[in-house]
Amino acid sequence: MLRTDTLGTIPIDALRSDLRGSVIAPGDLGYDEARKVSYGEFDRWPSVIARPADEADVARVIALARETGLELAVRSGGHSLAGHSATDGGIVLDLAAMKGLEIDVAGRTAWAQPGLTTGEYTTAVAGHGLATGFGDTASVGIGGITLGGGIGYLVRKHGLTIDHLLAAEVVTADGQHLVASADTNPDLFWALRGGGGNFGVATRLKFRLHEIDPFVGGMLVLPATPGSIAAFAAAAGEAPDELSTIAAIMTAPPAPFLPAEAHGKRVILAMVAYAGEVEAGLRAVAPLRAVATPIADLVRPMRYTEMFQGGPEIGDVRLASRTLFIDTIDQALAGEILEHLAASTATMTVVQIRVLGGAMARVADDATAFAHRRSRILVTLAAMFQPTDDRGPHQAWAESLARSLRQGEPRTFVNLLGTEGPDWIRAAYPDRTWDRLTAIKRRYDPTNLFRLNHNIPPAAGTE
Repeated sequence: MLRTDTLGTIPIDALRSDLRGSVIAPGDLGYDEARKVSYGEFDRWPSVIARPADEADVARVIALARETGLELAVRSGGHSLAGHSATDGGIVLDLAAMKGLEIDVAGRTAWAQPGLTTGEYTTAVAGHGLATGFGDTASVGIGGITLGGGIGYLVRKHGLTIDHLLAAEVVTADGQHLVASADTNPDLFWALRGGGGNFGVATRLKFRLHEIDPFVGGMLVLPATPGSIAAFAAAAGEAPDELSTIAAIMTAPPAPFLPAEAHGKRVILAMVAYAGEVEAGLRAVAPLRAVATPIADLVRPMRYTEMFQGGPEIGDVRLASRTLFIDTIDQALAGEILEHLAASTATMTVVQIRVLGGAMARVADDATAFAHRRSRILVTLAAMFQPTDDRGPHQAWAESLARSLRQGEPRTFVNLLGTEGPDWIRAAYPDRTWDRLTAIKRRYDPTNLFRLNHNIPPAAGTE
């Protein structure tokens, strides 16, 4: 047995005997690699890492956390900006081995397990000319991004990831294996779509699939000025629903696809995705190209999977960030963004803009736990700095720019929250949504076993 220095005792040998999956404990070969997550800042040492093979294994690990009182970290892909995929002295439930995928091509649906990454899922279903919209990074686990909402390259055409979700199989805090859908446990299904991992561990997710061929996409790089930033946001908002964009305002890197004279200059580096006919897609992209003379134009007919290839390696850096929904970007606000970028002392500073609307906004606000559907733009501010740097100035930079950008009551998005704290978690949910979520939390997790997340505590009182 491994005696923990926290609350309980973990019977490692018994756990190994009980699980079909694997158990990794301190001192085991591979423990140091298994405890790592995507962000080096969260260098944590769990008492045990369990990699379940099926829902019975998941239930056994949940029971272990319930019996010992130890903190439980549930990991899909390990990309939590708040470090929720790791724990010091607790239990990591690592779903990486659960990669089952059943594709019903005729029915346009797929059942997927949460150990799959968005890249693995996207590549597999693309072999049939189909897709489900996730985010913009191939290495993210489908579990976390789905339960938080999911805003990606198909958001204007097909909506959020949760708008593709048809059902989920969930192991709850008391070990029950439930199905959640519009017809079965509909309260749980409502909460899962935007409420994150607060209500149980999703062991299978059923997604709707959409035809994705033909497709137009790629990178468009424009000079960043107050006028070009405002014009780009306006053009992206006025585009057909088939066109979605994710644009980063940043300093141009010394990339081979950029001319040398652009290196070190402020640019709009936009990923452009058009889900539809090629000629219509090229026409839809034209207003974006007309914003300013492109520095680089890599937009072309392509396979959807190509949108998830590549990406910079940023190494072991720290991140100070803020994420908020706003409704418009004019030249004055764009000027604020550029001034803040110029003032930052971080290794790399990025302001990412996702223009929304379309299918996402046509779903009723109360249809899912994600309720900010009328918000027009999602902005993420990120300052990446070295581990030896003082976090204070970089966090102050992000908070200052967030205050400058804020429009109306604070609104944010749980998928991109870091360690901002309870006030920002509340900003992800309007009051009526929050009250409903806390009531559902009380029903399915009254002791708040699933608390290592952007936590929604159970409502007080009786049901």
